[in-house]
Amino acid sequence: MINIRKFAAIDIGSNAMRLLIANIIEEKNVPTHFSKNALVRLPIRLGQDSFTVGDISEENTNRMVDAMKAFQLLMKVHKVEKYKAVATSAMREANNAAEVIKIVKEQSGIEIEIIDGKTEAAIIASTDLHHLLQAENTYLFVDVGGGSTEFSLFSNNVIIASKSFKIGTVRLLNNMVNDIVWHEIEHWIKQHTADFENVILIGSGGNINKLFKMSGKQQDKPLTFMYVNRRFNFLNALTYEQRVSELDLNPDRADVIALATKIYLNAMKWSGAKHIYVPKIGLSDGIIKAMYYNKI
Repeated sequence: MINIRKFAAIDIGSNAMRLLIANIIEEKNVPTHFSKNALVRLPIRLGQDSFTVGDISEENTNRMVDAMKAFQLLMKVHKVEKYKAVATSAMREANNAAEVIKIVKEQSGIEIEIIDGKTEAAIIASTDLHHLLQAENTYLFVDVGGGSTEFSLFSNNVIIASKSFKIGTVRLLNNMVNDIVWHEIEHWIKQHTADFENVILIGSGGNINKLFKMSGKQQDKPLTFMYVNRRFNFLNALTYEQRVSELDLNPDRADVIALATKIYLNAMKWSGAKHIYVPKIGLSDGIIKAMYYNKI
């Protein structure tokens, strides 16, 4: 006899807000199985406010409230048992974050927790990757968001290093990442991967998921460095309008996908990785599992 529970995670990022509702299937003497029931993504670009002005605007605060009300109703309809809402770099850096959180709580009933980069990296890394990781290999997990990118290095199925950097698609879009940050990332990757051969990348984030979907590859197959490099050059050569009209990309994806690809491409180059796997996991998945196993 199986028992099906429903948990939900709300990820308030710099580029978009996401609601993930997951089925948790419990069966005696069988490992617990997690599957996505529903995923809603809303392109409320909070980082555009936070990184450039320093405050979340009144307009985007109202949009957040409406989004949370909608998420609350969706969770009610799905009969979600437990949920958690977390916010990352855009809210971390907003001067009026406490005020916004209070307004959202009062009007939607949803309480938001702001997590730091280290916690964000740890939650993402807690996602079960054992079906993908092989003990004899070394993996660099790269999660690119709108305001920050999290790196975690795995060897022998154990995290040996993890770090969050203030680089993301919204920051790059607004020319807010200087060469110093790129050099710091290069140094960190080279320093921590120097003793390992055949490093393999694992990519997480909406942009690498879209890039993978465009490749037409099967889910368990990786993208090669050469493919990612070609796609970066191809995307970079197109205008924003061409990415929307010819590639059918959403407007909020079309202006950042090449920027995200550049981060993955550099991570592959600096680590010497020839392949990148894209298992479609991220912060929301990590939150669900961390809640279930009482790690959050």
